[in-house]
Amino acid sequence: MGVKNLWDILESCKKTLPLHHLQNKRVCIDLSCWIVQLQNVNKTHCGLVKDKPYIRNLFHRLRALIALNCSLIFVADGSIPAIKLATYRRRLNLGLEVTQDETNLQNACSLQRNMGSEFSCMIKEAKDIGLALGIPCLDSIEEAEAQCALLNSESLCDGCFSSDSDVFLFGARTVYRDICLGEGHVVCYEMAEVERKLGFGRNSLITLALILGSDYSPGVHGLGPESACQIVSSIGDSDVKKQTLWILKSILMETITIQKGKNECLRVIDAYLKPKCHPADSDAVCRVLSQHPFQRLKLQRKCAHFFEWPPEKTDEYTLPKIAERDLRRLANLRSTSSELGVDPPLQKVPVKCPVSRVVKQRKVQGTECFEVLWEGYDGLQTSIVPSDLLESACPEKIAEFEEKTALGRKQNQRKPASKKSENRLAMAKIDLKLQNLLLDIESGSNTACSASFSSKAAISEDRTTSTAVCLTKQDPHNAGCRAALSADTSQYEVIDLSSPSPVAHSY
Repeated sequence: MGVKNLWDILESCKKTLPLHHLQNKRVCIDLSCWIVQLQNVNKTHCGLVKDKPYIRNLFHRLRALIALNCSLIFVADGSIPAIKLATYRRRLNLGLEVTQDETNLQNACSLQRNMGSEFSCMIKEAKDIGLALGIPCLDSIEEAEAQCALLNSESLCDGCFSSDSDVFLFGARTVYRDICLGEGHVVCYEMAEVERKLGFGRNSLITLALILGSDYSPGVHGLGPESACQIVSSIGDSDVKKQTLWILKSILMETITIQKGKNECLRVIDAYLKPKCHPADSDAVCRVLSQHPFQRLKLQRKCAHFFEWPPEKTDEYTLPKIAERDLRRLANLRSTSSELGVDPPLQKVPVKCPVSRVVKQRKVQGTECFEVLWEGYDGLQTSIVPSDLLESACPEKIAEFEEKTALGRKQNQRKPASKKSENRLAMAKIDLKLQNLLLDIESGSNTACSASFSSKAAISEDRTTSTAVCLTKQDPHNAGCRAALSADTSQYEVIDLSSPSPVAHSY
């Protein structure tokens, strides 16, 4: 929960940023807050809870952030602070009265969490999924939001996800309260904006917690957000410990109550200013800040266990995001190098380019993209990435693709011209064949006519010769010759070449 009504007070400082805002950032996640959010979403939208939908939603949320090369660190709650025991038991509805040790906070100790509870088991499952995706988890000494705030205030992360508003009181500078994958945005609060718009620094927010109430104190009865803001504005953001007595006098009248309240307020202030956390230079912090590998086989087993997915489906959901993350890392490296005046060619960049080549251009929901062929990812061949990402990571691959595309267009332009030439050549061949065929037909016709004429001449010649022979031999007994002669003499005048020339007739 955090501080009562604090989110309402900070409403004017809320910013809704595109999800892309988290690209190349390192972010800490208050894991308990996320699990509670995902539980509430499932109860609201699903009604009946099937298998483990909160783990499924967590998995998809992590996929989206991984693709942006957003380095994530889970932070889990440790022991329950002694100052929070009364609030903790009240939330669990245990109906237990506050013990004397809990009333005397100086002698109270923090309480170890029940690691066998249902919620603790859910946290463990989330850790397992995260570790398989290469997301480490830092187990806090006490409050997770306090550990997140320390990492943020020490500039070891760019922001922290938490819905507990007291994360600001622990020193956080950038807080992401919520994330919406469907609409693609995050809800962000910047402490610099709070200081600028409201005039409230960290000490002012702790003072608000003392007045309004928080996980550590019940607050002052009868005072609402407006009155509390007026009091805090009048005090300013000076040392909150030095102002405690003045604050109490302005609120309370009885001296005994003031003294008792002062002691309690000081313990609350110390709990916010000096929380029990892993120091920034501790081994635990250094371990989670190092890069952790993606464990493909472990993730396949976890998804088979939680969602009953085959390995291929897990790869389909995960590998394109891992490849896109690596491409963003390359883009970030080249951009940083360029800012430093170093701009080596792609072949000399120390990180190997994961893209083998560009396959084709695409447009996805109005966004220009490229389909690329990946190299070095077992189980992944191609996927689609934004064109601006590819342009920043490896513009050489785009240039190769465009050059190849232009060459293909030139070849396609030449092909119609060659086809026309082939058509003209084919038509010429057809014309030649037709001409030869016509010549053959004409030649055949002339030959037929000549053959007919020769045949008739031969027949006539044969008949003439036969007659001439008959006449030359003057064989009176050859009846056949006579008959033939008598048959043809009606049309032809037969001349016997062996006889004297006939006498010329005069007409």
